[in-house]
Amino acid sequence: MSATMQCPSDGESSGYGSPSTTASSRGDTDLDVEEKTCAVCGDRASGYHFHVMTCEGCKGFFRRTVIKGVQFTCPFTRSCTITKAKRRHCQSCRYQKCLEVGMRKDMIMSEEALSLRRALRQQKRRGEQSPTVTSEPSKESSLTTEQEQLIEILMEAHKKYFDSNFSQFIHYQPQVRLYIHSPRSRSPQDPAAPPLRPLSPQDHLECYSEEVLPDVFSMLPLFADLSTFMIQQVIQFAKAIPFFRSLPIDDQISLLKGATLEIGLLWFNTVFNEETNSWECNQHCYTIQDCALVGFQQIYLEPLLKFHISLKKLRLHEAEYVLLQALVLFYPDHVTVTQRDEIDQMQEKIALTLKNYIDHRHPLPEGRFLYAKLLLLLTELRTLKVENMRQILHIHHQQDLTTMTPLLSEIIS
Repeated sequence: MSATMQCPSDGESSGYGSPSTTASSRGDTDLDVEEKTCAVCGDRASGYHFHVMTCEGCKGFFRRTVIKGVQFTCPFTRSCTITKAKRRHCQSCRYQKCLEVGMRKDMIMSEEALSLRRALRQQKRRGEQSPTVTSEPSKESSLTTEQEQLIEILMEAHKKYFDSNFSQFIHYQPQVRLYIHSPRSRSPQDPAAPPLRPLSPQDHLECYSEEVLPDVFSMLPLFADLSTFMIQQVIQFAKAIPFFRSLPIDDQISLLKGATLEIGLLWFNTVFNEETNSWECNQHCYTIQDCALVGFQQIYLEPLLKFHISLKKLRLHEAEYVLLQALVLFYPDHVTVTQRDEIDQMQEKIALTLKNYIDHRHPLPEGRFLYAKLLLLLTELRTLKVENMRQILHIHHQQDLTTMTPLLSEIIS
């Protein structure tokens, strides 16, 4: 991982302390000088961040590393000296130093939470924030004309390109049962044994048993086709948003590569049946067992099912799903984006629109904490995306697949 990933901090406080909590408030001059030094690199500290006195640079580095789930490798002996001048030379040792001095990963706020806080600060400066929560939607929480127009644009793109009936999913390759290998099954040489036959989609769920190995079904072509279909819809959805089209093509590609899998999971939640724990894609119905047959592991499947159940229980409106998709799409922290400030401003507009929509359209008390719950689920969604990519690559390399489509390969590269 090159040092080019080290970008300036966005300047936001971590929310778990500030320069005012330094020793200067205690009146100890000598201690004050010592504690204003970054515990990681020795640079001038700006305050307590994630439980430790650090500079803005190390605060931002630690936060980005944890959120993105980056794994660094030291090219030397894993004992590099971390100073202000050398902190960019080895990211692995710098991250290890962050942990050694006590920086806590559990205190990191999600990007969505930071975006909301920035938006609320701007709103407060403009005098638009309601001071209290009432039982009726206040004027301050109602949607502005600009927000109504934003929702209209996003809804139009969503309705035009999201095929909830999957009627356009025509490249369907049914799963085929390859061979049953079971200690209690009869040998293929047994003349009394019935011939093996392909299974139809209707009866394949009846064939699951502990005797059947995970690879007896070939659902990989289906998975590849369904993933490509989803990716194509996400691309068309994004291109229908004027602000997205106005970005440089490299930024468009970066945003799509970073958000497509997350948007796809949000879309599939709209067809999730919480009573049967299945995804109903018109005449096709898929379960978590189907994902296991593709090769996904429990470390991913259990949180995946929990996420879909939790999100479905919130009973979101269609507009809220669409705003969530847009919030995920316009993520300014991707390393390669060039229009970072413009994308950040767009994300703030979307976050504030979603917050106001919930305040205005969801009755209390069930709507009171809805936005906070969504922020937590979006954090889980980002973790799921990272694990999803890891699992796809694992399946691809383990089985030497030729079924991964170029589009899917590009998204997870």
